[in-house]
Amino acid sequence: MMNIMTSSNLTVAIAVPLEAELVESIRAADPAVTVLYEPELLPPERFPADHAGDPAFRRSEAQEDRYWEMLRSADVLYGFPNENAAGLAAIAASGKVQWIQAMAAGAGGAVKAANLSAAELQRLTVTSSAGVHALPLAEFALMGVLNGFKRTAELAANQSARHWPEVRTPVRLVSGSNLVVTGLGEIGVETARLARTMGMNVSGTKRRVTPIDGVDRVTDTAGLPGLLAAADAVVNTLPGTPYTEKLFNADVFAAMKPGTVFVNVGRGSVVDEDALLEALDNGQVSYACLDVFAVEPLPVTSPLWAHPNVLVSPHSSALSSAENRLIAGRFIENLGRLRAGAPLLHVVDPVHFY
Repeated sequence: MMNIMTSSNLTVAIAVPLEAELVESIRAADPAVTVLYEPELLPPERFPADHAGDPAFRRSEAQEDRYWEMLRSADVLYGFPNENAAGLAAIAASGKVQWIQAMAAGAGGAVKAANLSAAELQRLTVTSSAGVHALPLAEFALMGVLNGFKRTAELAANQSARHWPEVRTPVRLVSGSNLVVTGLGEIGVETARLARTMGMNVSGTKRRVTPIDGVDRVTDTAGLPGLLAAADAVVNTLPGTPYTEKLFNADVFAAMKPGTVFVNVGRGSVVDEDALLEALDNGQVSYACLDVFAVEPLPVTSPLWAHPNVLVSPHSSALSSAENRLIAGRFIENLGRLRAGAPLLHVVDPVHFY
């Protein structure tokens, strides 16, 4: 990207729905940068941070031509075209765009699905929104842990049945319990921080093992079974890569002590769902809070829907009303780094796709 870093004619195109005031904040960040934004070519948001927009939206043939002409004229895109892998593949083939700011924290999945050539992967830089979603995901993860420890699924079932049990069931204390976080990146570290405020002891895994403040023990994936033996709860934040595919299999669930609470805010492909169901049925896992699944939307035939100790969330735990503002701020920061010739933050690895 050396040829666009110092260019005085850098052009940015907004490829996804975005509030006009945030577009103006991008323009104001560097008046020398041309920002292309044609809201009539973009589907309206149905809710804050609805990056794909209303699926009923259709461009006319002339609008479709204008949309792609705008994107192909840009050096930098804010969002994937049409917010999907096919749009990414199409713009990569055009040859001009050299940097795309993705809306997703796990943008590597879309980059992989686009099946870009080695030359395209080398030329095109994709940055993710990793870190922007860290706090809402961490809060959701801790909600899942609390649900499991405080038996809220049973409370909800009893309330629905208007049943007041004769024998009250004790709940578990979060304070003093042991949490294992798989994937101590920004989301995992934020999860660990919140867990510590509730008195939990935290350990976890990291691909490159380095000490982390407040985390008692850090290992690589090979050391995970040793951590699980003492865990009361496990939170997965790992992305979906060939190296994490079905990492949580029957052997890993068997390494947990009975009654472990399991939360997944990473990617569904990291979990063997058949093995998870078996662990739920035999008591290795007492409760599972799941925001992501191997197939999304979760098929109506999946037994996870009806399992009494499973909470199904429709991949929505990262959403917050502040998301668009935070991603725009991240983009502005990276735009400044680009103009200064500094490395961009949160670049998607073109080999491991995370």
